[in-house]
Amino acid sequence: MNELVDWLRTRPHYDGQIVAHRTLPARDAEFADIDLESRLKSALADRGINQLYEHQAAAINAVRDGDNAVIATETASGKSLAYTVPAFERAMDHGGRTLYLGPQNALIADQDETLSELAHDLGFGSRVSVDQYTGRLSDSEKRDVRDRRPTVLLSNPDMLHFALLPYANRLWEWFFSSLETVVIDEIHGYRGVFGTQVALVLRRLNRICERYDSDPQFVCCSATIGNPVEHAARITGRDESSFALVDDDTSARGPRHWLLWNPPEYEDAQRGHGSGRRRSSHTESKSLFVDLVARGYQTLAFTRARQAAEQYATESSDELRNRGERDLADKIRAYQAALNHDTRRAIEGDLQSGDLRGIWSTNALELGVDIGGLNAVILDGYPGTRMSASQQAGRAGRGTDPALVAFVGGEDQLDQYLMTHPEEFFEADPEQAIVDPDNRELLADHVACAAAENWLSTADETHFGEDFPDAVSELVDEGRLDRRETKDGIRWLHDGDGSPQHTMNLRTIGDREIDLLDARSNDVIATLGFDDALRDAHRGAIYHQQGQTYEVSKLDLDRDVAELQPSWADYYTQVLAEKSVVVNDDLTEKSLPYATGDAEADTESDAEATVHFADVTVTERITGFQRKDRRTGEVIGEETLELPKTTLRTKALYFTVPPAVERDLRDTHSDWEFNGGIHAAEHGMISLFPFMLLCDRGDIGGLSIPHHPHTERATVFIYDGYPGGVGLTEAGFEIVEELMTRTARLIDDCDCADGCPACVQSPQCGNGNEPLAKTPAVTLLDALTATNRHSNQSDSVSPQD
Repeated sequence: MNELVDWLRTRPHYDGQIVAHRTLPARDAEFADIDLESRLKSALADRGINQLYEHQAAAINAVRDGDNAVIATETASGKSLAYTVPAFERAMDHGGRTLYLGPQNALIADQDETLSELAHDLGFGSRVSVDQYTGRLSDSEKRDVRDRRPTVLLSNPDMLHFALLPYANRLWEWFFSSLETVVIDEIHGYRGVFGTQVALVLRRLNRICERYDSDPQFVCCSATIGNPVEHAARITGRDESSFALVDDDTSARGPRHWLLWNPPEYEDAQRGHGSGRRRSSHTESKSLFVDLVARGYQTLAFTRARQAAEQYATESSDELRNRGERDLADKIRAYQAALNHDTRRAIEGDLQSGDLRGIWSTNALELGVDIGGLNAVILDGYPGTRMSASQQAGRAGRGTDPALVAFVGGEDQLDQYLMTHPEEFFEADPEQAIVDPDNRELLADHVACAAAENWLSTADETHFGEDFPDAVSELVDEGRLDRRETKDGIRWLHDGDGSPQHTMNLRTIGDREIDLLDARSNDVIATLGFDDALRDAHRGAIYHQQGQTYEVSKLDLDRDVAELQPSWADYYTQVLAEKSVVVNDDLTEKSLPYATGDAEADTESDAEATVHFADVTVTERITGFQRKDRRTGEVIGEETLELPKTTLRTKALYFTVPPAVERDLRDTHSDWEFNGGIHAAEHGMISLFPFMLLCDRGDIGGLSIPHHPHTERATVFIYDGYPGGVGLTEAGFEIVEELMTRTARLIDDCDCADGCPACVQSPQCGNGNEPLAKTPAVTLLDALTATNRHSNQSDSVSPQD
């Protein structure tokens, strides 16, 4: 691989892009002896599995001992055997049943094929039968599955919510009464809104099992995250102490060569220094992809969007033909979730066999679908978390052969932070997965669902937490629950027609949606939540769907539709907004390391700084939008909009600027620069949230204000972007000092003068990224964390920031 890296440095497009090259050493497998049922042992041996890895054996023994288990090891480390062996043993011994929950139907289909073949090879009378139960089945197919009464049922959280729990008494008593094992695959993916919803669904599962006197164990499979046991406990509703953690990967691996590849920065001729704008990561990734495939390396490139995967696969094939590599050009494909089942399976098989030499994929191939090992993996831009980067990189490596992974940086903050601080990418602690099953906005609907599944009693507080009584009272007041007194105590029943489960979507909050219509055909091409539609589908917005660019000609909120016309626009749009935050309740606070020696600090509070965690209400009104040049990001037009206000009650962390720091900053900077400093600190902190917590930047919102009535000081708010909060800013509150320290480093280390996409500009800013000022932001954050830093940057600020 070193020779390959040297060769890449000689390519015509190479211009010093490799900023780090690190080799993770090879690892020998470590095996353990474990007793297996003879038929199962023989069936595994037929597949070449004669020994189990130590981590597989440890997980199996933990489940045999009655523990819940979390297996947090790399992709392709054989996690599935950790639950397959106990599931099959229990079925063979006494007909004990297993529920497998996977996040995507492609993964479920892969497991169905693998487990069904293994069950078949056990021979007649094993009592092991495998079926999947997903929304793709017809009603008759679903009925056939129920009639067969499989011992291993493969499904997803949505079907558990919509189709299993609501009919537990009528159709599934046979299943829940004998349920012994619940497998939650890819549990790291259950976070944010979806994870919180799933956590509440599993609390409903626990109470149904309790009714049928079953007490299943949970076996959770996870990528490497910072809090695997805590996360599994919060998802499943079980005590942390009940989980055994298996996180020492003992599978074999060849050496893995990591390249951090930073596209060249465009020079700014007018200002004589770097502009902060870089050559496209897509262009760089395509060049690398074609080079590797042409040199004989089977290569997988990950990119974020479905249409991008299709487009780059086509363009890569075209480039290979231009090089005269016609055979290779025909062996390039794209893989994404919208493909039908048969097409995906065919692509997976061709990858395993080696018939395909290159593939562009969304994160659909990040999951545990079996595609064998590849020679090289390219990450076209940071996938959002180091966990995802590791999962995607895990696709590289055929046996113990060496493999190459190239992470090609984009120009936004997190990508560039990692490019300039590669040690953070390789050595920082794994991110934490965050969910909040105490979310009051979601709890009430799940309590209503639980009542429809089986009457509620006061004992259900053990499942739903201390807010359960308030949620019940709220539902009774709304007429959704009926309160009855019985000889056994108070009971609550669902009061109403229909199924409350079918009024909910586990993957969203809120039920108002806007249909996006192609004005030519009147077909619905997409559906957005109300708040998202105000931002992305207002009149004049540029919208991209399935490779087509549209301009929104009309947003009709009376009909909840937006009309879109095809467009050739070479610009993008960004909304402008007015925002305010009201603090409803300060929940907790803590001191920051800041301490001033300022003689003017005439009160004790002047010499202290605190950060607060609070219940807040955010009010926002979109006032207009800007058109921005797609290449340069410069504003080329602006229009006003008249749209309704939206309110969001959520959780937030906030901190104020200490008076002594504000005096110093205002003495050395203009008011505009002071305001730009707190604004830049807000943007920078939000951009680094995904570095420490498993989330997307869009999950977090913020507001910086020179004087807030609640604090009577300059204040920075950072809030969860979902009703009730999903635990992100609560976790951010706990690690706020580290977050501030990293943010100051990110801003201070950027070579730009005015603020750029790599440090403080945000694509989501409702103020058009102005004002922004770097030096006051660094000074403030350093003061709050008691950091001594010598900044050699000037604070020349452009009115375009």
